[in-house]
Amino acid sequence: MSTTSHARARRRDRRVYLRSHPVLFGLLAATRGRPVRRLGRTLLVHDADAYREALTRLPLDRTAAGTTGAAARAALRDGGGVLFDQEGGGHRADRRGLAGGLGAAGVEELRARWQPLLVRRLAPLAGGGEVDLVELARELSGAVVCALLDSPADPRAVAEAAAEAAAASVRSHLPGPRRPRAEAAAARAAERLRRILGPGEDALSAMVAVAAVNTTVAALPRAVAWCADAGLWEQAADGGLRPALAEELLRVTAASPLLPRVAAADGSVGGCPVRGGDRLLLVARHAAGAHRRDPDARRPAGPALARLVFGAGPHACPGARLAVVQLADVLAALAPHRPVVTRARVDRGAALPGWRSLTVRAGS
Repeated sequence: MSTTSHARARRRDRRVYLRSHPVLFGLLAATRGRPVRRLGRTLLVHDADAYREALTRLPLDRTAAGTTGAAARAALRDGGGVLFDQEGGGHRADRRGLAGGLGAAGVEELRARWQPLLVRRLAPLAGGGEVDLVELARELSGAVVCALLDSPADPRAVAEAAAEAAAASVRSHLPGPRRPRAEAAAARAAERLRRILGPGEDALSAMVAVAAVNTTVAALPRAVAWCADAGLWEQAADGGLRPALAEELLRVTAASPLLPRVAAADGSVGGCPVRGGDRLLLVARHAAGAHRRDPDARRPAGPALARLVFGAGPHACPGARLAVVQLADVLAALAPHRPVVTRARVDRGAALPGWRSLTVRAGS
């Protein structure tokens, strides 16, 4: 591992932003010099403390236009809460419902589902073949969703439908004039996902599928590509270092690099006054130091900083443990092959920055 290796890894990962979200990435890079920057009624929040303050102390309108909750509710259209748009008792109840499947015991049960899949899908590496890690991530995430929801659906069909539902929802909530056809397309994509999951699956089930699939497909291939480009396979092969390496790689790749929120009342963030209705762009990747601190399991940033990519406070992502364990298992399965990236193609239409395909083969 060297500074040059990390620079190569960072250059490749930057392509994901420059080719899929160039204007947004340029804006975030240009404004990160200040902890909080106001542009009209929009605040860009880059600093770790200000980011925590916005998520834990400032009242937020979780159904306002342009937020994750609004996009989810519009796409799923059944009037019920979908976790991202909830507050209070409903939010806590749904989080408790997910806790069993995403807690320590639940994750161990899920590992029994994905570990045989890893053996089967990575077998070509031993014979000099290649593996597309995006395809692997899709099947893996679909299998996890089906297990969590006890759905008999085909995991790959679930993953495909969840990716389209997320992408359509994002297109329907882009800034600018209203796009009624885009909103209708998002609703159709969400309904297709619910049909694939099976009878009786509600909006919350569809939202779990969308979140699990899209974050996994965005994060896992980018993390492995960074590990390969930076020469971190020695750390990946070390069982004592591997969990910390997984957290570090998730920190620098930041599957959900930006959290759009809207203030529900007056307050302040990072010393900057906030008015009710102000739009907040919470830059998770900057809050977690992804832009300035390279991943290193021997000198990790620590959980308090690394976990900021999963949010903070009562609305932190309940799948954080699952993401870390899952990536650690993927790294363990790949480490004996010391894979290198042979081809990489950015997904310009995905809801989250990621690769459309990322092919690896065993290293020499």
